[in-house]
Amino acid sequence: MTDIVFMFEMHQPYRLRDNILFHLIKNAFKFSSNSKLLYTALFDEELNRSIFERVATNCYIPATKILIDVNKELRKYGKSFKFSLSISGVFIEQALKWNKTVIDVISDAISEGIVELINQTYYHSLASLFLEYDEFIEQITMHRNLIRDVFGVEPITVENTEFIYNNNIAYLFSKLGYKVILTEGVDRILDWRSPNYVYRAWGLDVRVLLRNYRLSDDIGFRFSDIKWDQYPLTAEKYAQWLSQTHGDVILIAIDYETFGEHHSIKTGIHEFLRWLPIELSKYPNITTEFPSIAAFKYPARDVYDVPPWNTISWADERDLSAWLGNEVQRTVFGFYTFLEPYVKAVGGEYLSVWRMLGCSDHLYYLSMKGGAAGEVHTYFSPYKNIFTALRVYIEALITLASTISNKIIENPYKYVYSIVLPSLYAFNFYLAPGKPLNLKARSLLELIALLERVPIESIVYHLRRGDLSNWIRTFFMVDEIAQQLEELALNIKNINHYEKLREMLISILQRFRDSSVSKT
Repeated sequence: MTDIVFMFEMHQPYRLRDNILFHLIKNAFKFSSNSKLLYTALFDEELNRSIFERVATNCYIPATKILIDVNKELRKYGKSFKFSLSISGVFIEQALKWNKTVIDVISDAISEGIVELINQTYYHSLASLFLEYDEFIEQITMHRNLIRDVFGVEPITVENTEFIYNNNIAYLFSKLGYKVILTEGVDRILDWRSPNYVYRAWGLDVRVLLRNYRLSDDIGFRFSDIKWDQYPLTAEKYAQWLSQTHGDVILIAIDYETFGEHHSIKTGIHEFLRWLPIELSKYPNITTEFPSIAAFKYPARDVYDVPPWNTISWADERDLSAWLGNEVQRTVFGFYTFLEPYVKAVGGEYLSVWRMLGCSDHLYYLSMKGGAAGEVHTYFSPYKNIFTALRVYIEALITLASTISNKIIENPYKYVYSIVLPSLYAFNFYLAPGKPLNLKARSLLELIALLERVPIESIVYHLRRGDLSNWIRTFFMVDEIAQQLEELALNIKNINHYEKLREMLISILQRFRDSSVSKT
């Protein structure tokens, strides 16, 4: 017996306006005090709503109803067609705002016992690729809570955005309590092995199911391709292929938009979907199953070892090049991640806007690939060319950065002690050139704590060089503290005991912190 696991991805990003500058001018100087104006200026609400309602009408609602109805027929004969859905948090947000029927039909399918929900990142983001994993964990937790609140279930199966996977990501999923991970079956990782078996994550007691990309892409990409040598693809033909494929578990994972959006209704995709469960039910050697069940029905045949330097995904060349394959993408991604500590210090709707800008789609639109991969990127992009995509995204990021920095500068007492930098930008203590102390501060609070115990020679060294004042001015934008530290450095020779210097330095930072508490 072979289990067929169907996983359908449901995601729609918040697309950006093509005329952000117009809205910036129209609402000049108001964004720092009104986060709703910022959202309105950056995101094209009308476009996003029209796309969501179109795809809901053509795909989400009719496709789900088809599967509910066909299952009712199959149940008469003691059979069923089970499938799983991975629904991004931003998708659920849009459904609740613009077409709650989408949520209702999914809930109906869950009630019928034919759907298992899968967790993923709330914002369908690249948070797993950040220097620190805090945001990734936060988004997974946010998504888990949302799925529980909206649908009343708590999945034990998870997938990362676009099936991005490596051993570190698997470890984090394990720490969060997940038992099954879905990812891509990549030839360079599998070597001679087949994706159609249960694997175990490297060093973990976690099951891994691997997508069979050939059989998945036969539906996802090739269904309506009249040049394909297997065109037309019928449900009968596809069911036969699955029945003749060896293995314990065959994971078929595709975008749910395949059924009525990527392949229009005119191609016969809905008829294919309607007949596929019926055709599959004719074969006694195969059955459809939920990933959480199939993963434990069979033994783990081997370890799926994916080191971080060989991170995989289900896009393009099965790596990260769809989002970080050119220098423009990497630079923009670096700028985006640089904003994290600042938007988190300010919080509220500004943090939500930053996270919306972190949807992987925005970097996907900046790909410069040619060939088949380039055609796919072009199909998904709402922009005429990469220059428009880059201009719009940069305008959005700069607008957010300017808004956030203005808020912090206008009221540093309120925000600066909440800023926690990534390790890359931490202050590293040295005794002298080439003599690191292996002590670093990522925040002003950590700086105060470390200043109480680092050797006084290190404090003198950094004060004289201006390292501390430069770090505080650069990353925390507080001239008041920086200037006081510079004045202290000028008077070092007048301080008769260096331990007094330590006390004076801590006092400066402490007074500012006390002021921040009293003024907020």
